[in-house]
Amino acid sequence: MSQQKPLEGIRVVDLGFWIAGPAAGGILADWGADVVKVEPPTGDPFRGVYLTGGGIEVPYNPPFELDNRGKRSIGLNLLEADGRKVASELIAKADVFVTNLRASALARAGLAWKDLQSLNPRLVYCHVSGYGLNGPEKDRPAYDIGAYWARAGVATSLVPPGEDPPQQRGGMGDHTTALGAAGAICAALLSRERTGAGQLVTTSLLRTGLYILGWDVNTRLRFGRSEPPYDRSNAPNPIINCYRCGDDRWLWLLGLQGDRHWPDLVDAVQRPDLLSDPRYVDLKNRRINNTACVRELDAIFASQTLAHWERELDRAGMWWAPVQNIIEAVADEQVRASGAFVDTPVADGTAEMLATPVDFAGETPQPASMTPELGQHTEEVLLELGYEWENIAALRESGAIA
Repeated sequence: MSQQKPLEGIRVVDLGFWIAGPAAGGILADWGADVVKVEPPTGDPFRGVYLTGGGIEVPYNPPFELDNRGKRSIGLNLLEADGRKVASELIAKADVFVTNLRASALARAGLAWKDLQSLNPRLVYCHVSGYGLNGPEKDRPAYDIGAYWARAGVATSLVPPGEDPPQQRGGMGDHTTALGAAGAICAALLSRERTGAGQLVTTSLLRTGLYILGWDVNTRLRFGRSEPPYDRSNAPNPIINCYRCGDDRWLWLLGLQGDRHWPDLVDAVQRPDLLSDPRYVDLKNRRINNTACVRELDAIFASQTLAHWERELDRAGMWWAPVQNIIEAVADEQVRASGAFVDTPVADGTAEMLATPVDFAGETPQPASMTPELGQHTEEVLLELGYEWENIAALRESGAIA
């Protein structure tokens, strides 16, 4: 980038496993922070996700690369007193500490907020958890598929009652939570500029899942009721719904303002008789007769290809979007024009990877370096802390570092 990245000069210690915590650190790294990833001697278990989760061996780990590029890795054994000492020294000089370890594990390592607040009063301490830091289940083991997808209600909100819950794609809740964590860290850094004091910042997979369903949850809280999920044949507003075209491609109509967009849709499908049909004359009647309306539109859209409807919908000014798979999305001209991908350093040059979804001054932040190997920067980081080579050798001999 031609400009300075917004977080250049900010030092971050990232002590996290799997996704939500490390993803927050990865976002900060993309935004220019110097992020030191603290790993145990065996490494973040996410490094081996394909082997441990899928039983396959591959030369790269793209999910791990996405969340950990641009960082430096130091291997520390927090079960050893000297390893814990190094961690404390790192955090004492940091601006931010981000972790998604359980609170009980952090307390055992002397890395809880209460332990570090006096060590570094300017520290922004971000704890990303599964279920929050209070309550009877605050230490329950969690992945996003449990706390976010299952328990917060996201999965059941996507299917009508009685149907099987859908499977989540990897990291969906983690990445959403990480974006919130990164934003909260930046807000706390701004507060520190005003007050001089750091603070504890917390977020959780559970809370993020509830927030994602904010319309439904707030409606339940305010009205004491919730609208059950529905299938496409029973969409309350048939013109904010998906339809299959004659070539088996799908499109999604975006007529949220039903009465505003209905004439445009009628124009696009060249069915002026629908304007005077009493069943569909306004949004209220289309809701009452929604199944019949969806059936009518099903037949219309099945008569032509997606390319045909793309032309006609655009001509009539009807809002819509194509339903794409990942292969199509990655090849989409608009996706590419939006800056969704960046060239990232890898061992043999550069590789195209996904960008974090925020630009600054009109430019997409470029990852500064490749994803680190386990302990790749241990000696470098220790030298920066003031250790001599003989001290480093002694730490390695004792098993405190990797």
